[in-house]
Amino acid sequence: MEITPWIIGALMSILGFGAAKIMEKGKASKTIASARKEALDIIKNAKVEAENIKKDKIFQAKEKFLELKAEHEQHIVQKDKKIAEAEKRTRDKESQVSAELAQNKKLSDQLERQLQEVAQKSELLDKKQTEVDRLHKNQVQQLEVISGLSAQDAKEQLMTTLKEEAKTGAMAYMQTAMEEAKLTAQQEAKKIVINTIQRIGTEEAVENCVSVFNLESDDVKGRIIGREGRNIRAIEAATGVEIIVDDTPDAIILSCFDSVRREIARLSLHRLVTDGRIHPARIEEVVKKTEKQIEEEIAEVGKRTVIDLGIHGLHPELIKAVGRMKYRSSYGQNLLQHSREVAKLCGVMAAELGINAKLAKRAGLLHDIGKVPHSEADAETPHAILGMQWAEKYGEKPDICNAIGAHHDEIEMKTLIAPIVQVCDAISGARPGARRQVLDSYIQRLKDLEDIAFGFKGVQKAYAIQAGRELRVIVESEKVSDEQAMEMSFEISQKIQTDMTYPGQVKVTVIRETRAVNVAK
Repeated sequence: MEITPWIIGALMSILGFGAAKIMEKGKASKTIASARKEALDIIKNAKVEAENIKKDKIFQAKEKFLELKAEHEQHIVQKDKKIAEAEKRTRDKESQVSAELAQNKKLSDQLERQLQEVAQKSELLDKKQTEVDRLHKNQVQQLEVISGLSAQDAKEQLMTTLKEEAKTGAMAYMQTAMEEAKLTAQQEAKKIVINTIQRIGTEEAVENCVSVFNLESDDVKGRIIGREGRNIRAIEAATGVEIIVDDTPDAIILSCFDSVRREIARLSLHRLVTDGRIHPARIEEVVKKTEKQIEEEIAEVGKRTVIDLGIHGLHPELIKAVGRMKYRSSYGQNLLQHSREVAKLCGVMAAELGINAKLAKRAGLLHDIGKVPHSEADAETPHAILGMQWAEKYGEKPDICNAIGAHHDEIEMKTLIAPIVQVCDAISGARPGARRQVLDSYIQRLKDLEDIAFGFKGVQKAYAIQAGRELRVIVESEKVSDEQAMEMSFEISQKIQTDMTYPGQVKVTVIRETRAVNVAK
């Protein structure tokens, strides 16, 4: 009795499971049938859509075919038209060539007839010339019989008589011309020179070796000197210019024989005083910027000069050399003003003499470029020869090069421009007050002092200051030790004492500086 409910439950579970399986199988059959129906619908729709696409593509292909066919037919029509035009041009050319051939044949026939006529006339002339020669020969024979002289003897006597008469007349004319030339040559030469000088008026500025730097107040002097004189020493070391601070109110004096150094120092001081920051590092920075500015100014001065004088096509290096003349002097006379004046004198004088004035002006401007120092190796070469070499190097014409090299008679003058440049150079420099010999020799002595210092190994900079009473030498610390610096100072002083003649004493100061520089990033 107790087992029966359990059996009934098991049977009920089995019956429920079977019923569930039967129901699940029925649902699966319905799902499959539904999926098959959907698949058939999709296939049917795909076939219909494919048929529509096929019809569209066929229609598009037909349209494209018709379009290409129309373009091809149009292209063929155009080609046929071009071929017809080419055939027409060919027929026209053939007609034209035929007409020209016919005309040429006609001209050829006319030319042939004219040649025949010329040949007949030439034959007739030959016959007449033969008859004339025969008659002339008979006449000459008759004259020889009458005069008792042959034709050759008569010809020689006539030529001798004519030669003597021509020689006598030529000598008389030459004597008269020479006398007239002697009477007028000197007068004409003076006239040309005087007219040339009168037409050129330039200012003469004698170069000095000092510049005055004006200050707003004397308080600035202390800032320029700096603590224990470090600022003024830095300026002198960077520029090579001696700075004299004395009792002169609101002014300090810059002393140096080199005009470029003096100008760099003046402009650097102006920037430092205007900015207000004056210390050694700032001084070196300003001096470097000023040196670059001076180089640019030199190029600008050269450009303005050649433009003012109407000189074209000058090489850039020669333009820079012309600009450097502004800061050079020749016996106290500013080299740029002297060269400009010589150029104008040469132009005027060449125009008066009927010579190329532009070439003469060009040679006059460049005649002293050899005085602008280019390197230490050129120091012993005469400035005229050095200037000629520079002109040849930078493509100047041979006439100009010869005029530059010959204006002090170092080489032979080969052109008419050379004596003009020589004369105009003398006119510009020989006037009273134009030049001072003493200043040039003084500057040369200072340059010689610096050159002696540069002859020693390890020298970086050398400056002759205090009117040549002190030579300040800056050496490279990596190449020269402290002991070698002391030896160098003694050796330089002994060489100056042996090789040079100078008044008073020369103090030789060798400066060796060691710097440690690092950058914080």
